Amino acid sequence: MKPLIKLTNICAGYGADTVLTNISLTVEEHDFVGIIGPNGGGKTTLVKVLLGQIKPQQGSVEYNGKIKMGYLPQYSEIDHKFPISVREVILSGLYSSSKFPCRFSKKQHQRVAQVVQQLGLEGLEKRQIGELSGGQLQRVLLGRAIVANPQVIILDEPSTYLDRTSQETLYQELERLNQQSAIILVSHDVEVVKQKAKNIIEIV
Repeated sequence: MKPLIKLTNICAGYGADTVLTNISLTVEEHDFVGIIGPNGGGKTTLVKVLLGQIKPQQGSVEYNGKIKMGYLPQYSEIDHKFPISVREVILSGLYSSSKFPCRFSKKQHQRVAQVVQQLGLEGLEKRQIGELSGGQLQRVLLGRAIVANPQVIILDEPSTYLDRTSQETLYQELERLNQQSAIILVSHDVEVVKQKAKNIIEIV
């Protein structure tokens, strides 16, 4: 069976600067890939290549058809003061599948309610994201990443700023999601990745 995503001998960077050199990666259905490496080593650059946000300087990126991907960005990239509710954040994960201006169907609203329940966010739907704990916000962002039923879920340092209990809750949910989707987990926490991932890519 053809893999969902295949990266071959990728070199990538910004302008004349090369951050990644000769990185190859294959993502199969229901795979759980861990990407590890030091801070500033190029893990987020690799995520941008996977998402198609930057083109590699060398090498090839192959997708098995039109792959639907969900993305949970780093915690530090989120504007916690932005006036948006839990429900609106999760609903925003469906923008790409709706025509502009966005008019969501009854089925889509039902899907959001299902994700809210799945992630234990009942009662928080109208709360502003600035009022949430770190663990709650990560679950909301995970909800946005999974609401469109992606084939691949990419998470960039998802456990940062989470306490141990919240981390374990997050990883338990990822194990459940892995039954339906391939997971790509980017982390500097080598021990956690070794425990959770089926395949590991190390960026040196």
